[in-house]
Amino acid sequence: MSLSTSARFARRELRGGLRGFRIFLACLALGVAAIAGVGSVRSAIQAGLQDQGAVLLGGDAQAEFTYRFATGEERAWMDSVSTQVSEVTDFRSMATVTRDGESERGLTQVKSVDAAYPLLGEMVLNPPLPLSEALQDTGAVMAPVLADRLGLQPGDSFRLGTQDFTLRATILTEPDDAGDGFGLGPRTIVRTEDLRDSGLLGQGSLFETEYRLLLPENSDLDTLREEALTRYQDHGLSWRDSRNGAPGIARFVERLGSFLVLVGLSGLAVGGIGVSAAVRAYLARKTSVIATLRTLGATRATIFQTYFIQIGVLSLIGITLGLILGAFVPMLFAPLIADALPVPALFTLHPGPLAEAALYGTLTALLFTLWPLARAEEVRAATLFRDALDSARLLPGWRYIIATLVLTGLLTGAAMLFSGQAMLTLSIAGGIAGALLTLLAAAWMLRWIARHGTRAARGRPALRWALGAIGGPRESAGSVVLSLGLGLTVLSAIGQIDGNLQTAIQRDLPEVAPSYFFVDIQKDQMPGYLERLENDPAVSRIDSAPMLRGIITRINDLPATEVVGEHWVLRGDRGVTYAAQPDERTTVTAGEWWPEGYSGPPQVSFAAEEAEEMGLRLGDTVTVNILGRDITATITSFRAVDFSTAGIGFVMTMNPAALSGAPHTFISTVYAEEQAEAQILRDLANAYPNITAIRVRDAIDRVSELLDGIGAAIRWGAAATLLTGFLVLIGAAAAGEGARTYEAAVLKTLGASRRRILHSFALRSGLLGAAAGAIALGASIAGAWAVMTYVMEADFAVIWPNALAIVTGGILATLLAGLAFAWRPLASRPAGILRARE
Repeated sequence: MSLSTSARFARRELRGGLRGFRIFLACLALGVAAIAGVGSVRSAIQAGLQDQGAVLLGGDAQAEFTYRFATGEERAWMDSVSTQVSEVTDFRSMATVTRDGESERGLTQVKSVDAAYPLLGEMVLNPPLPLSEALQDTGAVMAPVLADRLGLQPGDSFRLGTQDFTLRATILTEPDDAGDGFGLGPRTIVRTEDLRDSGLLGQGSLFETEYRLLLPENSDLDTLREEALTRYQDHGLSWRDSRNGAPGIARFVERLGSFLVLVGLSGLAVGGIGVSAAVRAYLARKTSVIATLRTLGATRATIFQTYFIQIGVLSLIGITLGLILGAFVPMLFAPLIADALPVPALFTLHPGPLAEAALYGTLTALLFTLWPLARAEEVRAATLFRDALDSARLLPGWRYIIATLVLTGLLTGAAMLFSGQAMLTLSIAGGIAGALLTLLAAAWMLRWIARHGTRAARGRPALRWALGAIGGPRESAGSVVLSLGLGLTVLSAIGQIDGNLQTAIQRDLPEVAPSYFFVDIQKDQMPGYLERLENDPAVSRIDSAPMLRGIITRINDLPATEVVGEHWVLRGDRGVTYAAQPDERTTVTAGEWWPEGYSGPPQVSFAAEEAEEMGLRLGDTVTVNILGRDITATITSFRAVDFSTAGIGFVMTMNPAALSGAPHTFISTVYAEEQAEAQILRDLANAYPNITAIRVRDAIDRVSELLDGIGAAIRWGAAATLLTGFLVLIGAAAAGEGARTYEAAVLKTLGASRRRILHSFALRSGLLGAAAGAIALGASIAGAWAVMTYVMEADFAVIWPNALAIVTGGILATLLAGLAFAWRPLASRPAGILRARE
């Protein structure tokens, strides 16, 4: 028989409607919709960032220098290639308000601007007035949260460093806020010229200067970037243009979106189990049809093609429904999503994520329907009349096994390609495969225990009937344990990871974190600063170090990015310090420190872990641009640096002579009793107004807020996975309704009461739910431990309330689903049921 004959058979079969395939379609559609929806939102944000890139950046291009202003030559070149230039500085400081002799302070991220700012976009203020008017005569505007915190109203005065300013308005909209990246404090904007006598922009102070450029039409951004880097990269210039106006946000959105898509694939895997179970149940009902076709001469290939075409058409319907939901639901809720986002988003139809979701859905449908179809093909015509699929051999032919491996490889490869995170994709794929195998083994073990445990249940009929049903050939134990177990595993693992990330900070803070991080301490201020703290009995420890910032431009005389790629150490400027000898807390892991009084060619001690990641070796040279001056130093040692303690840690420490000519300030951390922190801050701020104090607990709170947002997004993705698992569970319960109806009829005929039969059904559901929950508990703890240990490199502790809730949830879910489909079997009349089965 030809393929056209198979297609005709499939078309006739489809006339019977979608009975039995509602869960099939729901599982496939939900999985595809989750992936398409996440991808659509991600693409909307990326499109918004690209469309508004120049506004977010504040110009068509930007040149940035670390802790210095552009030289006359550099400024002249920028003026020559642009139509307008705006100079902006960005730094942290303390805003101070004094009332009745008492001072109140708040950390703020200061942006000082010139008269040309903003080149693009509009600054919206409250009360409404032009920014140029608001900043006249040492005026200032600030974020409402900071004004509220300091009790400031328009017309009130506050101080930055040693300069007084008058608050004229609060900021409602700052056009380039998203392009400025993550800040520890709310925004304050002033004129740069008004900071001249503030002591905040002196040599060695910590600030960044950004020059925003408006370019002539049809400017070649690639050519301009190449020219800028060729001329001034060795001077410490960083360059970006409107094609990447907010690189930090773009990277964050890309990575979070990719991770959520991978979570969505977990949900699609759960849905695949439901798809497989639905196909298997459907083919079991088609036993007589298949037998008739085989009797009339239909070949195995015809049988396979008939149902492959039929399932393929239904899969296309499910995938199409998922794509429609994934494309239009984000557009429907676009106003709500846009209001919740800190960046612009352009919601429209984005073909890329839809194609990606369609590919994932197609591969998943093929992967999970291949074996049921293959097993139907393998059964001989004579046995189809008895118990076709349950009597078929466990594994299909080799060609189907090979096809399954190929499809698995394609699915994993596509996820690696689209996510751009190969190791994470492989880890998640391995985790899903491991969880599925574990759950499959658990389902088999549960059925084995049930078959062999019926004798031990003598005298307890309800339990014996439940065990007999679980161990029987028609029970859906495999589908229930696999689908619900995998859904619970994903949700629980994410809950464990999220909980550990949240508690790790709070758990470590009292033991290892300093109270304050002080920056911009001038060298001549250090004696007085130390005297105030060393004589305070509430202060347990003070760490101080000279502080410079530099950009690694070359490694072994080659461009750094060509040697080690896009490592985070090369992304912007990094801390550099100097030390004559290592202190007692410094551990040199390889090489030797320079001798006391060394004044030869520059040497550097590099952070050991980062050096290993970058492939650096002892004897390699590193060129660092500090304040426009290149310093090439030889790596003579590696040392252990723990950046997780919130204390002082530098990637690079040089010998003192190497940095002797560079102006710099000092940084310091102070470990003190909490009740003494406020007085320490008041005394130091009054004595040294230029010093900026960062309260470490406040900084950690900001990071925790960010983690909360990430965790919420991931939990929503996991919830979609769990919902799919519940759909599969409902499908399994619905598919077994006929068997339970016949079972109830037989038991009623033998004298069993409805109450005892219901008790048996409840025990069956509870045992299956407990098995799924218990396996999910172990698998999720193992998976979360692996992620925290090897990916996050943090301690792991089981969060038992969350973990135990998973077992309880598994039991309740299967119990409710089982009981929901138990009432009709209990209400049926035995005579009619038994006559129909004769």
